[in-house]
Amino acid sequence: MNISEQKIREITIEVLKEFGEDISPEKLREEVYNRIQRQIEKPSMTQNSMDSGRVIITSYGINKPGVVSKISTILAQNNCDIQDITQKILQEFFTMIMIVDISSSPLSFKELHDLLARAAEEMNIKIMVQHEDVFRTMHRI
Repeated sequence: MNISEQKIREITIEVLKEFGEDISPEKLREEVYNRIQRQIEKPSMTQNSMDSGRVIITSYGINKPGVVSKISTILAQNNCDIQDITQKILQEFFTMIMIVDISSSPLSFKELHDLLARAAEEMNIKIMVQHEDVFRTMHRI
């Protein structure tokens, strides 16, 4: 689902009315993001439209052996295609961003999200999974 510029404006105005104009820019971005995410994940959408396309996976935390392996293994086992990956280690910290095609995966977006969330908890790192449309939309706000 592609969110139009007009819809982003409407959501932003709705948030400003609800929270008032004294809302911090960070809180405004977070609340608009959450509402866009809910729009994309509406139950009225067909399961197929939610399970197709690409996602952006961002992970970060204290570096330790096996982090990249664990994440990429989960993706491979679920027929997800890593289309692009960038990783950086800064002293003891690592960051990684992946663009992943999940259209061939038997898992829904939520199932993949939950699987990666459990892995993040086990490894004591952060992993964020976003639909590509949400990611692109957030960078327009």
